[in-house]
Amino acid sequence: MKNFIVASSLIVLVAVTLTADARGDDTVVKLRFENHRFTPQTITVPANQPFKIKVINGSKETIEFESFKLNRERVAGPGETIIISLPALKPGSYDDFYDDFHQDVPEGSITAK
Repeated sequence: MKNFIVASSLIVLVAVTLTADARGDDTVVKLRFENHRFTPQTITVPANQPFKIKVINGSKETIEFESFKLNRERVAGPGETIIISLPALKPGSYDDFYDDFHQDVPEGSITAK
C-alpha cells in the first residue's frame, strides 16, 4: 500500500508539472534598445496570460528598463540581454516603460488584447 501511495503521488506530481509547462504562459516578446529608443515602441501581448519581455541592449551604454505601473526595473549592460517576467494583464493599454538612465528616450507602451 505504501508503494502505491508513493507511485500515485509521483504520477500526480509529473502530471501537474507537465500541465504547467504546456499552459502556454511562456509568451516572449522581444524589445530592442538601440540609437536611444526601444523597438518596437508598442508591444502587444495576449490579455490574461503571464508573459516575458526579452530586452536586448544593442547600444554601447547601460540602460535601465523601468515600468512604474508594472513595478519592474532591470539594468542591462551594453550588449546584454535580460528577461523580465510579467503577470497576466487585463485588456487595455499600459503606457509607461522607459529607460530610466536616459530621460530623453521616448516612452513605450504595452497593449494587452
